Amino acid sequence: MPTRTPFFAVSLASFVALLACAAVAEDPAPAAQPAASARRAAIELFNEKGAPEGWTVRAWDDVSKPGPEEAKWTVDEQGVLHGSEPRGTWLVSDKEYGDFVLEFDWKLGERGNSGCGIRFPAKGDPAFDGLEIQMADERYNEGRDGPDKLTASLYKAVAPTKQVYKPTEWNHYVITAKGSHIKVELNGQLVQDVNLDDHTQVLERNDGNKCPPLKDRPRRGHIGFQELSRGGAHVLIKNAKITEM
Repeated sequence: MPTRTPFFAVSLASFVALLACAAVAEDPAPAAQPAASARRAAIELFNEKGAPEGWTVRAWDDVSKPGPEEAKWTVDEQGVLHGSEPRGTWLVSDKEYGDFVLEFDWKLGERGNSGCGIRFPAKGDPAFDGLEIQMADERYNEGRDGPDKLTASLYKAVAPTKQVYKPTEWNHYVITAKGSHIKVELNGQLVQDVNLDDHTQVLERNDGNKCPPLKDRPRRGHIGFQELSRGGAHVLIKNAKITEM
């Protein structure tokens, strides 16, 4: 007589086989790797004492010209960058940048005047051939400057939406450049949100000559810091870092 396998044994074997098949069928694919970040790591700009490496001192009105021979920008023991003596210089990055977030703290004296230049070429005035985000105490020019020449303006082009500069105290900038879009935050408040492509008007330099409208300014170039303060005080900058996008 043929030997019969008990029903419960067949059922148990079938159940185990089904579980094995289901485990294979439902085994999830490896988790997708997250997309690469749109930003690189932040780079500190002035973290060594002495003359900043990777930067050059140039003339205040044309960065193709050297600054005065004795003019030096220096970083002290606390990591604070001091503007030049004599005045009238730009500290210009050797490297060029396109899209980025630039963040730093800065302080001026009572007649302080500085600026942060972005995306400017190796020749000309950063304020008119690139962009300058102004840093100035209204007492610098004895109160005669309009809002488009004061702190957080795109110099002589676009005034900030509000003035939240703190005279003779530490201020904080976050400058974001992405394509034609420029954003400036001062002390935690958004004061510029500009699409350069919307600004088509030909503008005027300080000498009366014409300069390109904002829509035609470069989308890539050097960054830098200006020293034009009066009265013996220099611009002070610390905690400067840049994140490329």
